[in-house]
Amino acid sequence: MFIGILGLLFGGCATPTKMPALSKAAPVAKDSPPVYLVSVTFKNTSSDRYQPKLLVAHVEKEGAKAKADRLNFTPDKAGQQDSDDPARGNTFYMRLQTPPGRYSLVALTGLSRKFPFNGFCTAPVLADLPAEAAGFVYLGHVEATVRPRQGDEFRAGPVLPLLDQSVTGFSGGTFDIRIEDRWEVDESEYRSRFPALAQAEVRKNILPPFDRQKAQKWWEALGP
Repeated sequence: MFIGILGLLFGGCATPTKMPALSKAAPVAKDSPPVYLVSVTFKNTSSDRYQPKLLVAHVEKEGAKAKADRLNFTPDKAGQQDSDDPARGNTFYMRLQTPPGRYSLVALTGLSRKFPFNGFCTAPVLADLPAEAAGFVYLGHVEATVRPRQGDEFRAGPVLPLLDQSVTGFSGGTFDIRIEDRWEVDESEYRSRFPALAQAEVRKNILPPFDRQKAQKWWEALGP
């Protein structure tokens, strides 16, 4: 599975994509794609010292064949909320906007960097983005928590490099993932961080619950 996960992280098979800044309040064009709002919290109970931060959100078009069909959304400072408390983890307020078509939020990759070790982890979400009209759509909150792995459960991160991935708890861990409506908490953060959302209408269309069996099959299909 190491090679497949590295392909997600660093492969040239995806297009680096910036999240919409939403720094100015402006009318939303009727023919523009919707902007999806998804908050993400990473936690690591396998190693309290190594709490990951969002590195990439992997979004893929249905039937993706070309690089342009795979979008790697990268975070910015405006969306980051850091915490030194392992119980709270690190939260990021994502904004996803894609070209026309049907897309899925495939996975979320995190990075934990504490001298002398750096560890990577990837949380499979595998949720279709709903078909929506122009505007802002809240899809919910994704809480991805690393815990010790049991049996053949999918790994939170690749095995290599051996020491870094082991010390950070990612190679020996798996993810518990919960998707929920947390708009009563997220609303104030989104509206205060992004001026375009201060007075904007935000519709809700919460992603379906996490499917662990589907995630396990996806991980196994990545290959050795």
